[in-house]
Amino acid sequence: MKKGALSHLAETGELSVRVTPGASAESVAETDAGLAIRVTAPPADGQANKAVQKLLARALGLPKSRLTLVRGHSARDKTFRIEP
Repeated sequence: MKKGALSHLAETGELSVRVTPGASAESVAETDAGLAIRVTAPPADGQANKAVQKLLARALGLPKSRLTLVRGHSARDKTFRIEP
C-alpha cells in the first residue's frame, strides 16, 4: 500500500481495524466493517500491535506517535485513536 493511501481517514477520531497476525504478507484494505490489516508479526509480546500501528500510520500518512491503541490489546478487533 502506498504511503498516505488512506489519508482521507486521518481526519476521524477513532478507527476500527480487524487484524490478522502471522500473515504471509502485510496489507491494509478498506471493508464495510472498517479496515482489515494483515501483518507478518506474530501475536506475541505486542509485536503484532506494533506492526499494525506502523503499517496503519504509513497508510494514513501520519507519524506512528499520533496513533494510540485504545481497545483490543489482545484481540483481533482493535480501535486506534488518532491524536491531534
